[in-house]
Amino acid sequence: MSHDKPILSPAPELWKDGPAIETIIARMADELRDLIQARAIAAPLMIGIHTGGVWVADRLHRALDLSEPLGHLDISFYRDDFTRIGMHPQVRPSYLPLGVDDRHLILVDDVLQSGRTIRAALNVLFDYGRPASVMLATLAERDGRELPIEPNVVGLHVTLAPGQQIKLSGPEPLLLLRGATANAPSQINQDRAPR
Repeated sequence: MSHDKPILSPAPELWKDGPAIETIIARMADELRDLIQARAIAAPLMIGIHTGGVWVADRLHRALDLSEPLGHLDISFYRDDFTRIGMHPQVRPSYLPLGVDDRHLILVDDVLQSGRTIRAALNVLFDYGRPASVMLATLAERDGRELPIEPNVVGLHVTLAPGQQIKLSGPEPLLLLRGATANAPSQINQDRAPR
């Protein structure tokens, strides 16, 4: 959810602390390792989506001991709701250490909600070339999907009440905060157990 970050009400609460998130990421790394082996993929290229996706990708990249450098994407100008989110997004340069043509990619984001960030990231990637495959890993997947985008690896499945959001804070430590969006009534979040 890199550029549709929620603006949380004045005092968001800590929902998942650093050790809890590190445990979730370790489990995600195990699932990714199994998936890479099952698909017989050699030297995948991992790419994080700014900003939270890069933080999560950095930890996954180290846990998997991947040989290729970590890449990162800024998708600000690729979002289909760019004009709605404002004319002054915080833009960071994208960095892809290698070409993506015929490469197996692992795309990483922090929170998947509508699917629009992932759609924009895929548009950016395909502007760079044509990958052999793209796997998607997200720290958290919440309800509210608007596009048919399904992650391969999910750390945490979350159901939130209307007007509620979660946001990754970091990079040291990584924390998941939850709260009401600005101008939304406060309601209680519910979460489902992770897979």
